[in-house]
Amino acid sequence: MSEAVKLTCTTCGQTNRVPVARLADQPKCGHCRDPLVTGKVAELDLRIHDKATRGDDLPLLVDYWAPWCGPCRAMAPEFARAAATLAQVARLAKINTEDHPEVSDRLGIRGIPLLILYHRGREVARLTGARPAAEIAAFVRQSLPHPA
Repeated sequence: MSEAVKLTCTTCGQTNRVPVARLADQPKCGHCRDPLVTGKVAELDLRIHDKATRGDDLPLLVDYWAPWCGPCRAMAPEFARAAATLAQVARLAKINTEDHPEVSDRLGIRGIPLLILYHRGREVARLTGARPAAEIAAFVRQSLPHPA
């Protein structure tokens, strides 16, 4: 039996099992049929954020941001470039802390933008401030237990 990873669909929240060998084949959610690994940044709501950060086997880098934050807006295109670069290593997502202030309270977020890397249900590392795509990708690769 081949090794599989659990991935939460960032559209509907359904948990999917995907063989590792098939991650590059653009797997789709078994429930809503949306792609699971796209190389694009997914916008999360609180329910899907909590499910993905606690249960996904593939690393997940979350950008905690707000629309009024200038550095957050400036970093958005860099974060998108990093998502494309890291498509087979990690998924990238963002959550609006203005729409979901409870996430800031729960995670002790005192400033944004803030990147938190999760792997197998645990927080692995944090990186504060706006960063270029190359720094974001290096942060992910250096923070993982088994660099990809």
